[in-house]
Amino acid sequence: MAQSKILRGTMLLSGASFLSKFLGMIYVIPFHALVGATGGTLFAYAYTPYSILISLSTMGVPLAVSKFVSKYNTLGDYETGRRMYRSGLKLMGLSGIIAFLLLFFGAELLAPIIKGNNAKGNTQEDIAMVIQMVSFALLVIPAMSITRGFFQGYESMGPTAVSQVVEQIVRIAFLLIASYYVMETVGDIRLAVGFASFAAFIGAIASAIVLYVYWRRRRHYLDQRLDEQKVHYDIDLKDIYKEMFSYAGPFVLVGIAIPLLQFIDMLTFNRSMSLAGFTDEFNDIAYGAIHLFGHKLVIIPVTLATGLSLALLPTMTRSFNENNRKQLFQQINQALQIVMLLVLPASIGISLLSNEAYTTFYNSEHIQVTGSLLGWYAPVALIFALFTVTSSMLQGINEQKFATVSLGVGVLLKVVLNIPLILWLGAYGSVIGTGIAMGGAVALNLYKIRTSVAFPMKQFVKRSALIGIITILMSLLVLILRWLLGIAGLEYTNGKLSAVLVLFICAGAGGLFYLWAAYQTTLLERILGNRIKGLDRFLKRKES
Repeated sequence: MAQSKILRGTMLLSGASFLSKFLGMIYVIPFHALVGATGGTLFAYAYTPYSILISLSTMGVPLAVSKFVSKYNTLGDYETGRRMYRSGLKLMGLSGIIAFLLLFFGAELLAPIIKGNNAKGNTQEDIAMVIQMVSFALLVIPAMSITRGFFQGYESMGPTAVSQVVEQIVRIAFLLIASYYVMETVGDIRLAVGFASFAAFIGAIASAIVLYVYWRRRRHYLDQRLDEQKVHYDIDLKDIYKEMFSYAGPFVLVGIAIPLLQFIDMLTFNRSMSLAGFTDEFNDIAYGAIHLFGHKLVIIPVTLATGLSLALLPTMTRSFNENNRKQLFQQINQALQIVMLLVLPASIGISLLSNEAYTTFYNSEHIQVTGSLLGWYAPVALIFALFTVTSSMLQGINEQKFATVSLGVGVLLKVVLNIPLILWLGAYGSVIGTGIAMGGAVALNLYKIRTSVAFPMKQFVKRSALIGIITILMSLLVLILRWLLGIAGLEYTNGKLSAVLVLFICAGAGGLFYLWAAYQTTLLERILGNRIKGLDRFLKRKES
């Protein structure tokens, strides 16, 4: 039952996160056509500090509240979670206002640091304006986040899933309509990107409305739990906040991990690339290819892990609190193996078909730079995914403080290595620095999980090896197909249609082969826990 429930929650949140990120990838295609590489880079400049302040202003609320509420619900005390929620709404509203003021008035101080000494491309005034436009979303999101966490504490993932999707749809619709209107009437890229940044505020309002509707519909059920409550811990509000913030602190750092590494790049990339002898135009193209356009493609597999970590935490916390080691090990194994099963082949596939993917979704201009950078960046998706999930596991087993240590080591590696690597390898150095930094953090997290609860790694290693073998076979198939299509005259260099066909044929064949091999080796059902009956109709397997 517990395994079934975690899978339902996982699939719901993973599906919503995947759809949200997929929409986030798709909109970049027309957005790129409207504002180009320079406008895309300007957009990325706005979202990096915004993402950091979102994490700080929400103080890791969704996952921390989820853990807090789940803990006291397990103990039969529903009132404590409700008291925390009521008071937390006020606190989150205040933190949102403070974050908005910091970003809005700090934009003019941040812009010169980002721009550096480059004379061409986006100006300091452009950067400051788009940062100010995106800052308005901070007024809404912190208070909204605590409601998502409250529902997740009841293992109700629907409100979070639906609100995420609605937020993304409304944001993208406003972004594209406003950008198109500005470009058609005024033709000002700076103003179009400014309105695109402001779309985050519009999307947040829509999401808040969805959560309010869910609250109205489910309040009777939640109140009924309170009426039936027999256990009362009567914890002081100060102690409630103390406990919640002890959970929340590490959650902040986990949520801030990717934006923080991007922020380090944002402060060092332009200066380092200029010192290495690259032009301002090249720097804008390379930065946008990595941190906006490439990142949108790479992050899609990572969302599968993000949804998993959100659904995993309440049940893992329960298993740990009940000292049910067998179930806890099963949940840890399942989570890690699902990440490997889904993210490893996806990231390798994107890397192998990076030129075709970039041409298909954006264009072939500067493809030798943009496509190559995507190819190097794609495997980092697996490291991002493992960091997200292993950090959630640490929090589920009350080792959340160690997540700050592992991330601290990762950030230190990025700070120390980034400039030397960029000076040595150009834009590729930025990607390699990120991979090394997050890889070090993941290794530390896995070591801590193993030692803290005596988690046996044997099954994870064996199944990961099998996943790796199947992925290698899939990669060989993709490379052979791409070579054969090239002989037939079908290459991405022949235009967008050719790139689409190559991508569709190679990715489709590779994906089907991987699915077939994972099914034939019983890998799918061993990881997911049940035989997938729908595949039995299409894939024949001999029974021993």
